[in-house]
Amino acid sequence: MEAINALYKWLPDQGCATGGPGIQPRWTSSKKDAVCTAYSAASRVWFTISHGTLNEIYFPTIDRPQTRDMELLFTDGETFVHEEKRDFEFDFHYIDPDALAVRVVASDLGGRYTVTKDFICDPHHPVVLMRVKLDGDEEVLSRMKCYALLAPHLDGGGAGNNARAVEVAGQRAVLAWKNKVHLTMGVDCGFTRTSCGYAGTTDGFRDLKHDMRMDYQFGEALDGNLALTGEIDLSKTREFTLAISLGEGPHAALSGMMQSLSVPFDLHLKRFVEQWHRAASPERLAAASMDKGRLMRISHNVILAHEDKVFPGAFIASLSIPWGNAKSDDDLGGYHLVWTRDMIQSATALLACGRTDTARRALVYLACTQRPDGSFAQNFWIDGTPYWTGIQLDEVAFPITLAWRLWKVGGLGNFDVFPFVEQAAAFLVQYAPITQQERWEEASGYSPSTLATVIAGLLCAADIAQAHPAPELAKFLQSYADWIEEHLDEWTTTNNGVLLPEVKRHYVRICPPNPGEPFYNPEAGPGRYNIANRAPGEQFNFAANEIVDAGFLELVRYGIRRADDPLIVDSLKVIDHVLKINTPYGPCWRRYNHDGYGQQKDGEPFIHYGQGRAWPILTGERAHYELAAGGDYQPLIQAVERFASFGGMLPEQVWDYKDMPSKGMFFGRSAGSAQPLVWAHAEYVKLLRSCVDGKVFDRISLAEERYGVRREERTWKSDVEFFKIARPLKQIGAGKLLQVVDREFFEVHWTIDGWATQNCTRSSLIGYPGFAAELVMPDGFSGDLELTLHWPNSDRWVGHNFTVKVGAPPS
Repeated sequence: MEAINALYKWLPDQGCATGGPGIQPRWTSSKKDAVCTAYSAASRVWFTISHGTLNEIYFPTIDRPQTRDMELLFTDGETFVHEEKRDFEFDFHYIDPDALAVRVVASDLGGRYTVTKDFICDPHHPVVLMRVKLDGDEEVLSRMKCYALLAPHLDGGGAGNNARAVEVAGQRAVLAWKNKVHLTMGVDCGFTRTSCGYAGTTDGFRDLKHDMRMDYQFGEALDGNLALTGEIDLSKTREFTLAISLGEGPHAALSGMMQSLSVPFDLHLKRFVEQWHRAASPERLAAASMDKGRLMRISHNVILAHEDKVFPGAFIASLSIPWGNAKSDDDLGGYHLVWTRDMIQSATALLACGRTDTARRALVYLACTQRPDGSFAQNFWIDGTPYWTGIQLDEVAFPITLAWRLWKVGGLGNFDVFPFVEQAAAFLVQYAPITQQERWEEASGYSPSTLATVIAGLLCAADIAQAHPAPELAKFLQSYADWIEEHLDEWTTTNNGVLLPEVKRHYVRICPPNPGEPFYNPEAGPGRYNIANRAPGEQFNFAANEIVDAGFLELVRYGIRRADDPLIVDSLKVIDHVLKINTPYGPCWRRYNHDGYGQQKDGEPFIHYGQGRAWPILTGERAHYELAAGGDYQPLIQAVERFASFGGMLPEQVWDYKDMPSKGMFFGRSAGSAQPLVWAHAEYVKLLRSCVDGKVFDRISLAEERYGVRREERTWKSDVEFFKIARPLKQIGAGKLLQVVDREFFEVHWTIDGWATQNCTRSSLIGYPGFAAELVMPDGFSGDLELTLHWPNSDRWVGHNFTVKVGAPPS
């Protein structure tokens, strides 16, 4: 504090704001109308706009919001106080179609005046700039004053913030701080008065509503949930530029603000737009759109905007927190985290736009966050710190496919992907085919969507291994992929469907692990699993054949199954019967039946339970299938475009029930979950590329050539079954080879005659996945194979025997 006092002259004030530390903070709306940032890495700041006002600002010291809300208040001091979010109608558009510069024109409901706001970032400093112009009835404007009301939410939370009024270079401003993060707010014409208050007690809105005048002028507020107010005298100026600056110290924040305000706004805007033009959108994709490329340009820029500027290559899932208006500081993560799944979707979409360097940055970033065992945390902060820790096999397989795609287009530069790929493939071998969590992050078992990604990842890893060269590893990984593919339908379908009477055999959402297998839940029961987020009193335990999702379409996407495969076609009949919602803007699908992750049935926000709603991303996935099947995909492209907000933001979920105006819920429009969902924007961009190419962009040619043919046309057959201590086989088909796999060097001691004779097979190193031993049994043998494992290096035995019935149909 001494350093701040030495640097800046403190203004006379009324002392500290009263009212204590303030009410508990709440996040603002998760429905973002726009995401804005400069394309230059020098800017290091992002912000979002909701309801026509500045919503949240992000500073990459940590990727968490630094403000909760900033809006303007207007009053003539006698007859009205207008709040932007409640008392105006908005017109919204982008200043330039290829730049994330936003213009909002707000009209007073009484028709007396309009407020035009242009939002950009300083292209060279972490400063948000907002130019404001007022027009209208001169008699009204001459009496009006404007108040900037800012709620600092520094270092990821509303509690514990501090602020003071300051004077710098002869101008009044406000300075807020918490831990190492500092924020300043000032205006080029200078605030005539300022106040630092507590939200809910001494804030500027409460002050003005009392008597339409600014009575509070508190010079300091410490350790609370704050609201800072600055007065602008409109009788002296009808146009001004307001700046909010962030820094890792008071001097950095204040000097950044003053540097930005010293440059005319029009020059900032010119540079801002020029920078975005350097990242021009892929205009050839516009030919496949139904809106002349508008959403394509926005989606391209939104994806780019979600790459961090301090940790290049780190793409977060969204600059939003689902149902953020109903959450407080206990939900720090939201979607401001890296999910490998979402990030690969973003990187692949940019690869579809020809942005090879950006995709490579993403891959290199992931290589730096890979764990020693080859895996990735379920999600993590941009600095690599894990947040949730579940095991999701698709999140390990996706980076392999990105590495393969970049390798095939010569986009790796000098980056050697083989060690990275080998370690990730080893982790897949260790755990597949059972995942702790599937792509919806809730259930364990055999997932069609997860296994589709795993198969594709293993084939890509085998191709890379063959080229490095590591032929034994390549052969092993391909055999492992073949083994999963051969059992895929057996593991992930039901022959006793109950959802559509005429379809008994179809894919299910997930088949839970069997007793004795990894991640089996004895409380759920065999063949059953518990669904998360169900409301109190609702059924949450279901049999696998009762729950479906469309994740099996990933099999078609990667080329593992043909679009006309009878099982795919029949499964889609069930999906459309159970999950399809025809909205006023086009068809949309829910994730799975009985999903609880969504707005509550009465329209209230999701808080621990709700009703899963329709996801626009699933409309994009269905459009990809229709393209592969030769169907009509254009209405689905149009539907995705119509699900976007007026600012072009695609929501995670749309409200899929009748209108509830009192709750802000309208059929087919955004619900309260994340908006934008970057994954949805990536899916849309890839869809346009697929349509332009006439084939699915995500298709893995290796998978299509090997599996994407009718079974009777295949030229090979998998003859290997894999045995692991964690997932011991109980039976294998006649004529199959048994390959035992473990991470350490081992010996298999085995017999086929009740230990009258004993065989010993030593394992061989296959690479980072570990060791494998192949047991060769006599031709035509059927009966019991007994085996046990010994690790010579530590002279350790597994401690019991395993029995495998040979010659029986595999279970």
